[in-house]
Amino acid sequence: MYKYILAEAGNINWMAIFALLTFFILFVMSAVLVLRRNGAFIEKMSRLPLDED
Repeated sequence: MYKYILAEAGNINWMAIFALLTFFILFVMSAVLVLRRNGAFIEKMSRLPLDED
């Protein structure tokens, strides 16, 4: 069984796996950064376009 798995391992598209892993890592990092933001900072930034100063 392992012989067949190892024989087919040469057909793996490594560039596709690299692209998928890169996307997944960037997505997780951005989600963590957004969820760790302070609520007061988000509130301040949401009011910023409405300030007339």
